[in-house]
Amino acid sequence: MSVDQYKKEVGMMNLENLIGFREDRSVAPFPVSDQEMLERFERLYTGAVNDVLREFCLLNQALPGHIVPLREYRTVAGFAFTVKSAPNAMIRGEMEFRVKMLDEMHENAFVIWDTTGDQKATLWGGVMTATAKAKKVKAACIDGGIRDTHQILEADFPMFYKYRISNGSLGRCLITHYQVTLQIGDVTIKPGDIVLGDIDGVLVVPRTIAYDVLLRAEEIIENEKVIFGWVKEGQSIQDITDKGGYF
Repeated sequence: MSVDQYKKEVGMMNLENLIGFREDRSVAPFPVSDQEMLERFERLYTGAVNDVLREFCLLNQALPGHIVPLREYRTVAGFAFTVKSAPNAMIRGEMEFRVKMLDEMHENAFVIWDTTGDQKATLWGGVMTATAKAKKVKAACIDGGIRDTHQILEADFPMFYKYRISNGSLGRCLITHYQVTLQIGDVTIKPGDIVLGDIDGVLVVPRTIAYDVLLRAEEIIENEKVIFGWVKEGQSIQDITDKGGYF
């Protein structure tokens, strides 16, 4: 019996749709330049963009609340550059794979690093920060540990992280993948998605809807300016609500 006949006979599971949904990624250009997209998103804030994602029926786009900003950042935006590592006692090959990953890290990247629940190592420190800045990376988000914090602060590099500890990564974890689909908490992150970070944490905007989300979020920001004006004038909550305002 051939493989195709066997599949037909036993009704083997068809996972092509799920694979496509999870792993296919858009490379279609935006209606405006990449630089303009990021600059316009950086005029917004994660709360407003998150509200728009809710209108798109996407309720799980914010990375878990245990990931916090190192400083009280205004909005920084970049394109997701994904990295995955896992706790591992092995060392051989780690540095070579890390070099390949760093060579491919690009300008305007927002690094998103899934550590597979590691609680003992740091995946980002001073040298990584210097390298990222030299490559014009926008920011990094590590669902795990960082160290050399004073060097990161001195470099004024936007960093989001779970914990700080002095343990290095070699001998404790290995980088296993990069530029692949990640899942952190309830959030699926694909390379090239737009990632925003500010004082309230990190938010992922799927690339396929990013321009539409941007336009709607810009509308909301303009609406909020009007509402703030009504509040400042002393108008009543009922009057503001009747005119379409919200709180």
